[in-house]
Amino acid sequence: MDIPVTAADATTGLQQRFAGLLAQHQGIVLKVSRAWTRDIDDRQDLIQEISVQAWRAFPAFMPEKAAFSTWLYRVALNVAISQQRGRRLRQRHHADVEPDHLEQLASPAETVEDAAQLAQLHALIHSLPSMDRALLLLHLDDYSHQQIGDVLGISASNAATRLHRLRQQLRQQANPTPNARG
Repeated sequence: MDIPVTAADATTGLQQRFAGLLAQHQGIVLKVSRAWTRDIDDRQDLIQEISVQAWRAFPAFMPEKAAFSTWLYRVALNVAISQQRGRRLRQRHHADVEPDHLEQLASPAETVEDAAQLAQLHALIHSLPSMDRALLLLHLDDYSHQQIGDVLGISASNAATRLHRLRQQLRQQANPTPNARG
């Protein structure tokens, strides 16, 4: 005798599948949230919002079109960029500026020098425009130009060009050439 599958059973299965995939790829959510927020409370809010939006969109996820990690990156970046726009609008309308809070890093640096370099990297990432920040995160995660394009909704060649320009810009910032004296 077959036991009928109810809608609740199907929902439970979907929830378990989503929770497993999200746990497997939680690093993506953490990287995006760290790149888009400085305050630990804002980071937790962003992580929660990414998770909620990913769950809402999960029934439409098509594994034959994209890997879950690519899909999750796209959701996470869209949520982060939307929240950033919202914060900017609120900041325009409110004079209060929240102080930055220092946080304990998830993977503590081995030395003071490592911690300083990591802090510099995070400051650099926070200073980039949204598209460049997203490009850099995906590149650092070894995504191909095609995958970066898929996540960001641009062509692979556009992703390659933007990434090349971003690397040049970062090299110039890291190694500024002294002005030639005339």
